[in-house]
Amino acid sequence: MSAKPTLANPPLRIFGLDPGLAHTGWGVLEQSGSRLRAIAYGCVVTGPETEISLRLHQIFSEVSAAIERYAAREFAIETVYHKGNDRSAIATAEARGAALVAAGEAGLKVGEYAPAKIKSAVCGNGRADKRQVQFMVARLLGLQQEIKPDHCADALAAAICHAHLRHAHDLLEPPQPSAGPH
Repeated sequence: MSAKPTLANPPLRIFGLDPGLAHTGWGVLEQSGSRLRAIAYGCVVTGPETEISLRLHQIFSEVSAAIERYAAREFAIETVYHKGNDRSAIATAEARGAALVAAGEAGLKVGEYAPAKIKSAVCGNGRADKRQVQFMVARLLGLQQEIKPDHCADALAAAICHAHLRHAHDLLEPPQPSAGPH
């Protein structure tokens, strides 16, 4: 049974991101106890004819605006999957960097997850395909239709993964030194 939100235990808004230079999917979900609910999702689309600095600025600006608009408190992002295409991996890493700067500027706690970890958390199989991820994200969030485009489903999948693993992630982080008087 999930805990009801109170002033001491408000629902948590998690911003998920699927980075890409041409298509950066984002999604916001709300976690209240074990319940997850989709709040919003979208996709930042940039064109190849646009200068790289302007494309990255657009990703940063639109992600920043969505973080602020939906009052996200934590941020989940997919790590770069590299399967031999260096050019694609570099472009994805650049888009990822622009989004991470937006998260950092907003002061969000960040969780980073490999694509296989996200797929495993959502589908139970780290090798699930795009259609399986879309299907399971819709089911886990109680939606009647699959989320399209798939970049948005992938972003919400990252947020779902973070919701499931965030406490384990906390346990793995080293304790921070106290800032008390010396």
